[in-house]
Amino acid sequence: MKGKLITALFFTFVAITSLILFIIAVLLRVITYPFDKRLRLLHLLTCFWGSLYTYVMPPWKIKVEGRNKIRNNVPYVFVSNHQSQLDILVAFRLYKHFKWVSKAEIFKVPVIGWNMFLNRYVRLFRGVKESSVQMLQDCEMHLKEGSPVFIFPEGTRSPDGHLKEFKMGAFILAKNMNVPIMPVIIEGTRFALPKYSIDYHGKHKITLRVLDEITPETFKDMTVEQLAQYTWNYMNNELRKLRIEMYGHDDVKNN
Repeated sequence: MKGKLITALFFTFVAITSLILFIIAVLLRVITYPFDKRLRLLHLLTCFWGSLYTYVMPPWKIKVEGRNKIRNNVPYVFVSNHQSQLDILVAFRLYKHFKWVSKAEIFKVPVIGWNMFLNRYVRLFRGVKESSVQMLQDCEMHLKEGSPVFIFPEGTRSPDGHLKEFKMGAFILAKNMNVPIMPVIIEGTRFALPKYSIDYHGKHKITLRVLDEITPETFKDMTVEQLAQYTWNYMNNELRKLRIEMYGHDDVKNN
């Protein structure tokens, strides 16, 4: 009963604040667009908007590590593992400029989806070849403008915490555009907000850790497939280390 009450109060807070913040976002877009073509200030507001819902949940003990590794004004391809819908809110805690690549269904969510359109985030209709091509073109445009893009290369949330096989899109972009990859790992969100659940699940430790970037010099002689596997190995090893630090073991089934 307590959990359902907390969930109800939380989503009521989300609904009310989202309406207020969306109005502010529209005003900010109108005021800043003439001199902020990449919408950096609007994205910064969106970072606060998303982070706000983690600030008001004290049971979520969130730690962000390695933020200083992200160089400003570098058009990275951010790649992260994906355990939970909560990953998106946690990633906003980076307070760094980027454009999300997100499944198209999220853009249909009232207010939140509208703000994604305002930010010129990138839509992807999963399983539609033409949409994948358009997604790559949109990402290339943002990278040329100097805006990083943020992709979950697993394509969907892992049901058990194991790092799923990577899809090639992020690595095609890095190779074609000759830009660095910035790997990010997130652990703990799968316990705080499991897949297919919106209920409150008590106190949990959550860590977002920025890893060392993978430079174009590192992968200049790799194929796209080799680069994807190289990145997967790197992130999987670092995830295991992080779980040992957090839980004393790297068993994905337990916390």
